[in-house]
Amino acid sequence: MRWLLGLTVLLTLAVPARAAEQELELSVDGRATLATLRTPGTMTSDTPLVVMTHGTLAHKDMEVIQGIAKALEQRGIASLAHTLSLGLDRRKGMYDCAVRHDYAAEDAVTEIGAWVARARDVSRWVFAFGHSRGGNQVARYLAASGTPQVAGAVLLAPVTAKAEADLRASYAKTYGKPLEPFLELATKAVAAGRGGEWMDVPGFIYCRNAVASARAFASFYGPDAGQDTAALVARVKLPVLVLAATKDSVVPDVAAAFAPLAASSGGRVQLDKIEDADHFFRDLFAEDVADRIAEFIKQTR
Repeated sequence: MRWLLGLTVLLTLAVPARAAEQELELSVDGRATLATLRTPGTMTSDTPLVVMTHGTLAHKDMEVIQGIAKALEQRGIASLAHTLSLGLDRRKGMYDCAVRHDYAAEDAVTEIGAWVARARDVSRWVFAFGHSRGGNQVARYLAASGTPQVAGAVLLAPVTAKAEADLRASYAKTYGKPLEPFLELATKAVAAGRGGEWMDVPGFIYCRNAVASARAFASFYGPDAGQDTAALVARVKLPVLVLAATKDSVVPDVAAAFAPLAASSGGRVQLDKIEDADHFFRDLFAEDVADRIAEFIKQTR
């Protein structure tokens, strides 16, 4: 029987460790925010961990985030994908357009910082990742932090200054009424200390006939130097990888916006293109993204 017990122990030890998935909750400024921590089979404090921020009105479980997170896990890289609260407790899924909007683009900076700090409890090699508007918000986090607690950052199809300008320019065509009167009302309300005042507007981001606070409307449609993601990246000293999709119709000018910075940064800012991918990097394009991220992390560590 002793030899049988010994064989059982050997077989148990021979079973490879399995990847793990854990749901986390973190209170940030009094609101509960959610995240998914995915770790590879062998996880130590030296295992790289990528903190992932999603795009506009989206969430941690959307296809592009999950696909890349799972592909990273297969490459021995952990991830922590979080859902921005957007002013709500324990928000899940896409933002419901029927719900009032009371959040600003810069609100994400605090939440990203809080999840980065949580990630550092797990790994000493933490990297920030942002997709689309999340890429801009990661850049805001980097630029706002005197000493960001990350080793580097990856911006996937990040929103550009031109994309934001195009969003404003197309407001009347999209929603049937000019932007300017609503923006003027919002700006004046914020200046008068009434940023929480509710406004009925023909549209807000992707939502028609929305109700938004003055501060939210002014944040997303007003002039803001923070909307220039490339300019933000130029201010930081960390290594940054920017990935552009060659068939991106949402933010088609990522490569053009970052090419001058990549050329003049001495290698600190890398610009790479994912051929034939669109803005959401579905299916095998997630594998391509994960390959680029894995190589970037290898170079950075």
